[in-house]
Amino acid sequence: MTEGPLNGHRVLVLVTNYGVEQDELLVPVERLREEGAEVTVAASRPEPIQTLVSDKDPGRTVQPDTTVDAVDPGDHQLLLLPGGTLNADQLRLDDSAMSLVKAFASSGRPIAAICHGPWALVEADVVRGKTLTSYPSLRTDIRNAGAASWVDEPAVTDNEGYPLVTSRTPKDLDDFLGAVGRALVGS
Repeated sequence: MTEGPLNGHRVLVLVTNYGVEQDELLVPVERLREEGAEVTVAASRPEPIQTLVSDKDPGRTVQPDTTVDAVDPGDHQLLLLPGGTLNADQLRLDDSAMSLVKAFASSGRPIAAICHGPWALVEADVVRGKTLTSYPSLRTDIRNAGAASWVDEPAVTDNEGYPLVTSRTPKDLDDFLGAVGRALVGS
């Protein structure tokens, strides 16, 4: 592990095996590891993860570290939910993944979600009273789930109840990862 400002911090990334947006998975994993964090990528199945670029073109293939149903949420300090329309839509149907989201929120540990990733937060019913952002097409879903407000900003941090960091698209990754780092160190 690299020595850095996030040394000793543990991050859990939840994805399905097909459809996660390549940069929303790889850029955070690589950057967090470069800064010293221990990052575990948990997928629905132990098979390789096929990422996509812009929800359509095949991206890099990634081997998960573990499966979603084998994860102990207590082993991690922050939960990261990448987007990708297909990934996010399938992840919110995974009971084990939803249990993990609820466990992080109820324990007060930070959750970070980008693009379509907040769909898991809506499904887990953990956005009530929160201010957040996402890919614009989720705005109505988020509002209907009881969020205090949806805003169109590169990265939004809401510390009410549990720390929640959200972002809109891969174009906002620098802002998102800065906020994720602050939430992790503050945890």
